[in-house]
Amino acid sequence: MMIVMKAIQKSWRDLLIICLVSLGATALIWLPFFLRLTSFWKISLPAEGMATIMKNFDGLYYVVIAKSLYNPEIIKNLVPFNLPAIYYAAHFPLYPLLIKIGGLVVNHTWSMLSISVIASLLSAIVFYLFLKEFKLSKDPLWLTIIYLLFPARWLIVRSVGSPESLFMLFLLTSFYYFKKKNYLFAGGFGALAQLTKPPGILLFVAYAIYLFWQESKETWFTRLAQVFRLSRPTWLAQLTKKVYPLLLIPLASIGVCLYYLYIYGDFFAYFHSGDNIHLFWPPLQVFNAAAAWVGTYWLEEVIYVYLLGILGVIYLFKQKRYDLGIFAAIFYYTILFISHRDISRYSLPMLPFILIAFDKFLVRKEFKIAFAVILLPIYLYAINFIAGNTLAIADWAPFL
Repeated sequence: MMIVMKAIQKSWRDLLIICLVSLGATALIWLPFFLRLTSFWKISLPAEGMATIMKNFDGLYYVVIAKSLYNPEIIKNLVPFNLPAIYYAAHFPLYPLLIKIGGLVVNHTWSMLSISVIASLLSAIVFYLFLKEFKLSKDPLWLTIIYLLFPARWLIVRSVGSPESLFMLFLLTSFYYFKKKNYLFAGGFGALAQLTKPPGILLFVAYAIYLFWQESKETWFTRLAQVFRLSRPTWLAQLTKKVYPLLLIPLASIGVCLYYLYIYGDFFAYFHSGDNIHLFWPPLQVFNAAAAWVGTYWLEEVIYVYLLGILGVIYLFKQKRYDLGIFAAIFYYTILFISHRDISRYSLPMLPFILIAFDKFLVRKEFKIAFAVILLPIYLYAINFIAGNTLAIADWAPFL
């Protein structure tokens, strides 16, 4: 990848530190399970070794897709989970396709983990270069280290089987090229983000809003008048001609739906996949303990996620980083409608931009001291979470 090569050329030392932190943190997360410890810091651990890492939600669902390519008959005959075949339509195809390719070299479970680890490392390198090239941080290396270790939910998902690492990699790469006005690469990597996770479409929405606002120098009234004057090339047509490669993002979404039409006979299979779509009206249904994916009233930390999110959006606009701010604002708006206990995971795509918003605070000595103090709590939280957030697997043969 061109971005990685640039990073290597610019800073060997920083790149080495990023590699050590990224891979070292994951190794430490894996260590108690690899050693088959039954407890750590008095936290009870399953004595299943790396199987505990491999069967964390939702990694094995992507292995099912990798082995079946969504084919209902293969799923029915292969998989021990009591789930309808259409359930897997909620999980987009790029991550399982890469698992399938990696499965030619190692078994599918190790392929699943390897992709998460490699993608998270590459995303950190892209984030570092993004910060450095566009002067978005006083200390790009330090902000990248924070990105790798905080919040704990991000450290967890990038250490188990999940598409988040891949999504973050393509999201950041797309933004990198968007800021360089290379709309072909921005659209291409945005399309890869879309093929990885459904929220990729929000990239296209953010780009469209930003460009529509940025490119026009006239009043809203005149601008709208031009849009509807079809007798000559309009402002909107001229803009579209320049940035049309960004249409690769919604086209990727349509491509997924067309494949679902072929395999399931349902173009809208994603929306019919069961209770995987966690968007509900009215907003803030996450505070409804009776909701299917909530089930608890111990939810105070969600308020802190919302608080930090909106503060980050405000600061990005205050800093006149409008492209980043628009995406963060759109994503923040969507999470208000998510009814799911794991709201911190759904908020992760905002993470790089929120870190940029708080850069002046995060690079201070006081925060560095505080961050050192919370590293152990982050680690213990990750160990405890991974130990409990697992599928029940009686037979591993279908997944290898």
